[in-house]
Order: sequence, then structure tokens, then C-alpha cells
Amino acid sequence: MSTPDGSGPSGPNPSEPASGPAPGHHNGSWVAHGRRRWIAALLALVLVAAAVVAVISLNRSGTEAQPAATQSETPSPTPSETPSETPPPAPAPPPPPEPIPDLPAVPMNVLVIGSDSRANARDAAAHTAATGEAMDHRSDTLMVVHVPADRRTLYVVSINRDMWVDIPGFGGAKINAGLQYGGIDMTTQTVQSLFGITIDHTLMLDFNGFRGLVDGLGGIDVNVPIPFQSTHDTGHVFGPGVNHLDGQSALEFARERYAFSDGDFQRVRNQQVLLKAILARLTGGGGLNDVNTVRGLVNFASCCLTVDRGFDPVQAAILAYSLRNLDANAIGTMTLPTAGSGFIAGQSVLFPDYGAINAVGAALREGRIGELAVP
Repeated sequence: MSTPDGSGPSGPNPSEPASGPAPGHHNGSWVAHGRRRWIAALLALVLVAAAVVAVISLNRSGTEAQPAATQSETPSPTPSETPSETPPPAPAPPPPPEPIPDLPAVPMNVLVIGSDSRANARDAAAHTAATGEAMDHRSDTLMVVHVPADRRTLYVVSINRDMWVDIPGFGGAKINAGLQYGGIDMTTQTVQSLFGITIDHTLMLDFNGFRGLVDGLGGIDVNVPIPFQSTHDTGHVFGPGVNHLDGQSALEFARERYAFSDGDFQRVRNQQVLLKAILARLTGGGGLNDVNTVRGLVNFASCCLTVDRGFDPVQAAILAYSLRNLDANAIGTMTLPTAGSGFIAGQSVLFPDYGAINAVGAALREGRIGELAVP
């Protein structure tokens, strides 16, 4: 058996002549054929290289044309655009707040009452006014606040709660009992009669209202003149110097008298310190210059304050706004002089010094209270 090239399993057959082209013809055609194959391969290689370069160039240019954030994302079909709608007109700006009028440039006297009621002093006072029935609360704090015409400072005259006076329509009693027997009106009449002055407005706070007011202000900074520990409620410790007080601790500061050798006299001085701290907090940063702030303050205080019948929120806002230039550091304070202590009907009382009281009343009427009440 032979293979197609004439070879058997063991090689070419020697008896048969070798087939194929002559030696001369074989060499020429092989060389020509090989050259053509080399040229074709070279052309194919060039074409492949050109195609690769073209693909790379296209990919690079396409990549550079896309934003960086979308280079790896598959383009999504663009939704058909819808006609844009006309945006609604911008709302009109709110109207400016209604201005608060200035008070007439005349002095005024405001009576501040701190009720010792643990319930609701407003309801108790209203019940007494409507029925004449006595209610179980008294004046822990009594202050006549004189507001000069220029409203740049205040003068505070404190009255000890145990001062024995004549209460109009009732008779002799401690001055703090006027609130119990006749509410705000009887207390106001008692103070007017004692000083010989007119009280223009009366404000009252009870324990809960005072706590709420101080907490609503974010607390107050009080410079404690004499350190002590409270004998009330939480037994709060008041260190010397500036203390930041919340509503409860401020109330304990205002109520304390047993921790002091002179009892109610130091309590009165501490109450004056508290009033200054509250006014400093209210006027700090120029807050009372803003009409909206003043109105918000009055709305907030309406939950805590009881006022006389002629003092509505509008009047309260006008008064607060008039104090916008107040210098809290210039507030003058004093305590109404007394003529010693004693007992009446088994009660420990303070006797009024009527000569000194008359002088204070005259100074209030004549605008000279700054001579007696000092910062």
C-alpha cells in the first residue's frame, strides 16, 4: 500500500522513478509562491493592526465625551419631554408686624405680688372678687415698682409681708392678709393707702407661675450674696457668686428666710436680686426691641400672670416694649423701713415706721425715689 506521495510504509519505492517537477522548475515556482504568501501575511497583519488601533481610538473618544459620573453606566433612553408647566407665583411676604405704640412719657407705679398659693392664685383671686369669700393664699412678695418717664431704669420698694397695717374694709392685720381676704383689689388698696400713691397696674404670680416663667426664660443667673441651703422642697444649696437657677431653685431662693439671722429682711433682699436677674434676662441682647418678641413674651406670660382688670395683653405689651432701653444694672432697690418687731394677737409682726413711709411716698409722688432706692 502506498501513500499519496508514492511512499510505502517504509519509505519511497526505489523501483519507481520519483514523481514531481523538474529540479529547475521546482525552485523558481516555490520562491515566487513563498514571496506571494509572505506579502499576503504582511498585509493581513497590517490590516489587523489598523483595525485594533481604530477600535481603541473610538473607545477612547467615546469615553472622554461622557461625564465622569456616567462613564460606567449604560445609557438609558431619554424619555419623551413633556411641556413645562408655569411655576406657581411665590407667596406674598407676610405683612410687617403692627407697631407697638409708646407709652406716654409719664411715670407709673406697678404693684408686684407673689402669692404663696400652691394651686392657682388667679382662680382664688377671681373667686374672692366674685363672692367676697376668703381664700387660703397670702402675699409672699410685695413690691412697688416705680417706672420713671424715661423708662431707662426702675426703682423697687419692697414691703415685708409681716408688717402690721390697716387693711381697708377689713381692719388691722399683716399686710400679706389683704390677698386672702380681698384678693388683688384689697391688696392694691392697702398699698395705695399706706404710701399715699396711685398704683397704675398690679401683677401677680403664684408658685407654679413663677416656676414656669423662669423655666420659660431658660433659667436666670443670680448673684447669691449670702450662701445657704434651702429649707424648702429639694434643699437646694446656693453657693456664693453667680448661680444659674431653674424655676424650682429660683422659687426656693425667693422663699427662704429660716436660713438667715435676720429672716424676712434677707428674703426681701434676695427677692430684689431675683427681680433684677429676671429683668436682665428679658432685656439682654436687645430682645425687647423686636415687636414679635415682645408679643410672644406677652402671650407666654399670660399663662402665668394675673393682672388687674384694666391691664390686658395689649397694655402689657406696651409696658414691656417701653422697657426696651432699660439698664438692669441701674435698677435701684430698697426695703420699706419698720419700727421694730413685736406680737399682736399671738402673731409675730413688724411695726411700720410711718414717718419713713410718708417720706418714701412723697419721693414716689415727686419722682425723687432714686434718692432712697440705690443700685
